[in-house]
Amino acid sequence: MASDAEQVRQQLLRLNRIGIALTSVHDLSELLEMIVSEARGFTRSDAGSLYIVDGEDLQFVVSQNETLDRRTEDGFQLKTQTFPLTKQSIAGYVALTGETVNIPDAYAIPDSVPYGHRREVDEKLGYRTRSILAMPMTDHEDKIIGVLQLINSLNHDGEPVAFEAEIEDLVLSLASQAAVAINNARLTAKIKEAHMDTIFRLAAAAEFRDHDTAMHLERMSRYSAFIAEAMGLPRAEVELIRMSSPMHDVGKIGIPDAILLKPGRLDAEERKVMETHATIGASLLSGSEAEIMRASETVAAMHHEKWNGKGYPNGIEGEKIHLHARIVALADVFDALSSKRCYKAAMPLEKVMAIVKEERGEHFDPQVVDAFMTVLDRALEVRDRFVDTGGEAE
Repeated sequence: MASDAEQVRQQLLRLNRIGIALTSVHDLSELLEMIVSEARGFTRSDAGSLYIVDGEDLQFVVSQNETLDRRTEDGFQLKTQTFPLTKQSIAGYVALTGETVNIPDAYAIPDSVPYGHRREVDEKLGYRTRSILAMPMTDHEDKIIGVLQLINSLNHDGEPVAFEAEIEDLVLSLASQAAVAINNARLTAKIKEAHMDTIFRLAAAAEFRDHDTAMHLERMSRYSAFIAEAMGLPRAEVELIRMSSPMHDVGKIGIPDAILLKPGRLDAEERKVMETHATIGASLLSGSEAEIMRASETVAAMHHEKWNGKGYPNGIEGEKIHLHARIVALADVFDALSSKRCYKAAMPLEKVMAIVKEERGEHFDPQVVDAFMTVLDRALEVRDRFVDTGGEAE
């Protein structure tokens, strides 16, 4: 059996590994789940939850429970909710005072403290909460941003026992590391949001000259993300496609008004000039080391290429066309056909889908079409939600 000193050493090593892992996750929802999961593993807890301070409220954002997971086919999950930040709840008390609360038995909390445990929740779930360890999540500015709550520490026989006092400092350190990671994830999200706003504004400059709208960019970027997700691409790549797809037509900013705004059909020479928007866009976006700009360059260059090799500007075919561009190609065409413009009516959905199916294996990658069919309902919700203004759509 390991000595006490060795156990402490192993715990510190694990705590360090967890801290490193937390810094590598930037998606906030994934990070919150990871914090609870790692804290439960660190303390051999059956269950755990996480609360985020939001002004005068406390948001209950994560709940995990191993026992209840085993009882339900799809896994246990309580709905997230918001409630007033008061000392009457254990999490509220911890958030307001900054104190750690270590309760051996939730059903034997003394009347001398302001907080209590809601037995009715246990009764509804068919669960028995015994030990509770709740501690503040304090960031580098000593600001409490949330509460980490662990439930039912288990011994080696799987029986609930009280949380050892010796573990409190280690878990508190983990909670503080988690708080910093949450703030970093929030900052990353804000930076991404700023990047996305800039991208939309730049892309809209080209789209407005062609009678298109910012809502077109919003819709087709979301369609692109849906397709990428349905194709099983990693979350980071799905986000990259969502953020780069609006730049697909940025090259139109270099097309003369006489051609771009011509109300009638373009002649052969005019068509050649119009088709240069793909290479113009790629040229405008080239030379950057930023991942999103490189992805945008690829999309701008290839989104008019066709699966059968009859597209432009280079007539490449099949998988030689970057997957991102193949996805954007379908998203862009679907939105163009199904949206109303000042110069055309929206095409009926049945006709739009008939064209999409007809072009499967011709214009579009068959796998991209198949993935799109699985998310069509979500796409239609987006179409109806992000409606063009100024008379461009109904």
